[in-house]
Amino acid sequence: METALTRLVGVTHPIVQTGMGWVAGPRLVSATANAGALGVLASATMTVDELRSAVREVKSRTDRPFGVNLRADAGDARERVRIVVDEGVRVASFALAPSRELIAELKDAGVVVIPSIGARRHAEKVAAWGADAVVVQGGEGGGHTGEVATTVLLPQVVDAVDIPVIAAGGFHDGRGLVAALSYGAAGIAMGTRFLLTSDSTVPDAVKAKYLAATVRDVTVTTAVDGLPHRMLRTEMVAALERAGRVRGLAQAVRRAAGFRRLSGLSWAAMVRDGLAMRHGKDLSWSQVLLAANTPMLLKASMVEGRTDLGVMASGQVAGVIEDLPSCGELVTRIMSEAAHVLRTLPPT
Repeated sequence: METALTRLVGVTHPIVQTGMGWVAGPRLVSATANAGALGVLASATMTVDELRSAVREVKSRTDRPFGVNLRADAGDARERVRIVVDEGVRVASFALAPSRELIAELKDAGVVVIPSIGARRHAEKVAAWGADAVVVQGGEGGGHTGEVATTVLLPQVVDAVDIPVIAAGGFHDGRGLVAALSYGAAGIAMGTRFLLTSDSTVPDAVKAKYLAATVRDVTVTTAVDGLPHRMLRTEMVAALERAGRVRGLAQAVRRAAGFRRLSGLSWAAMVRDGLAMRHGKDLSWSQVLLAANTPMLLKASMVEGRTDLGVMASGQVAGVIEDLPSCGELVTRIMSEAAHVLRTLPPT
C-alpha cells in the first residue's frame, strides 16, 4: 500500500511504531523495520553514548529505514541531532515541537522531520516551520495526552496542513488503518499495540497486566506529574490520586529518594528536570518531584517489572488487545485486514 508516508520515509507499509521510553529499543525498532513499517527509537531515556550505540545496533539488525525520537528541549539536543545525522538515520521525530532552526538543520542533512502534535494550531506551526509530516495523537493515546478524540482532531489537522498526517491514538488493526486513510491520513502510528508484541522487551508479567485490562482499566490522571497522563489504573495511581498535598509531598520525597538511588541522579538534577517540566504549569512540589522521576517510574514497570513501584502508560486500545504477535505477524495482519476491508466496502 503506497501512501504519502511510505513515499516520504521509504517504508513498505504506512505504519509507525512510536518512540516509547524504555520500550522502543533496538530489538523492537529493528523488528518493526524488518516488518516493513517505521520503527522509532526512544532516545530520551538514553545517554548520548547509549543513543549512538543503540542506533548502531539497529543498523546491525536491519538495512531498512528507521527513526529516532528526540527531546527538542534537552540540553544536549544538538549533540543527539549530530548522531542522527552522522549515523544516517532516516527520520527524526519529536514529542515536543522542535525549533525552526533545528528543523532546518535536520532537513539540510537529508533527515525527515516528523513532530507529534495534539492540536491543530501546533500542526500549523510546525508545518510553517518546514516539518515534513506530523503525527496527530488524539485523546485515546497513551502517555501525555489531550482531550480531543482522534476522530475529531484528525480531520481538523488534515484540512489545516498540506503535509502528510499520521494518525495516532486508538489504532491497533486494519480497520483502523482504513478509517484513518478515509479521513485523509497517510498512515497510522501505534504505541501500545507494538508494546504488546513478542519483540517488545517489556517483562512478560507486565504484558499480562496490559492484556488483562479492560477499557475501563485505562485512566487519565494528573496525579503523577500534573499533566494529563493516560495509563493503566493501579494501586499506586489510586494512592497518588487519594493523597493530599502534604501527604503527597511526603510520598513523592520517599519515592524520589528511592529512584534517585536507582537512577544515580543527584537531587539537584532531579529538581532541575522537574522545574523544567513545571515551567508554565501549576504543579505542586510533590508533582515537581514526580515529574523529575517520571522516567524512572516508567522504568520500574517497563524494565524492572515492578508495577507496584512504577506506572504503565497505555492507550485505551489496551482494553481490546488480546495477544502478543511478533512485529512481523502484527504488520502482516493489519495490512491483510485493511485489504479485506477495502475489498468488502459496499459499492458507491
